[in-house]
Amino acid sequence: MKTLRTSPMARGLWPMACLAALAIAATGASAQERQSDRDFRWDGPLASGRWVYVRNLNGPVRIERASGGRLEVTAVKRWRRGDPADATIEVTRVSSGDQDVLVCAIWRDVTEECSERDYRTRDNRRRNRWNDRDDDVSVELTVRVPDGVKVDVTTVNGGLEIDGATSVVEAHTVNGGVRARSSGGPVRASTVNGDVDVTMGALGDGDLEFSTTNGSVEVTVPGDLNAEVTMRTVNGSVGSDFPMTVNGRINPRRITATIGRGGRRLELTTTNGSVELRKG
Repeated sequence: MKTLRTSPMARGLWPMACLAALAIAATGASAQERQSDRDFRWDGPLASGRWVYVRNLNGPVRIERASGGRLEVTAVKRWRRGDPADATIEVTRVSSGDQDVLVCAIWRDVTEECSERDYRTRDNRRRNRWNDRDDDVSVELTVRVPDGVKVDVTTVNGGLEIDGATSVVEAHTVNGGVRARSSGGPVRASTVNGDVDVTMGALGDGDLEFSTTNGSVEVTVPGDLNAEVTMRTVNGSVGSDFPMTVNGRINPRRITATIGRGGRRLELTTTNGSVELRKG
């Protein structure tokens, strides 16, 4: 049994996932929240500073900016031969005081747990489904977030497109690119197969990591950056818009350096692709 975690420590450890089927359902809606049976729609109030957690297995996720103070969730299922009755979408209130929102794509006989901390699947069932040519359903999730809401989103087979976020973003997938834009921040992002392209308006206080294996990494940060920076690749090049004090030997594929006064750790890594640190 493998565990899919949103923590940066778990990036790149998620297994290849099966193709799964989707049916639409919702849980945990209050009297102020609306839902419908046509594809999937849900909306409810979510205050600035709270979290929305989005978990998917097969399909892309898009995060957009909401026009008001309500979180809006929509899902579209696509398939040719699969059975859409094999899975559900669940929306629940979680965390202290039920003030955060968890959006889960649950595949029957595959998903063991979906929470704000974990997304667990059964290995044997997942491998069987991966070899089942009739199991081809994907779920496209779109989530519109109010200003100030923090975003934690993961999928396995699918890209992540985050445009219009205004606060913290955690974005992780396995097979697909990650493109994340936040006027606030900080942003952390990873994938295994795909590019990582991140822009943030605020760095926060902690360390920042961005990684892929097959793809390029480009990160744009504010011009007042102070950090201890590591940028490395095996097949590609590294570059930076910032003046740096290089620690150790100069290597065209690996740089360890200090920017400004140093401090936080900033790491950009890939195996096959370029690595670029840009000034916003």
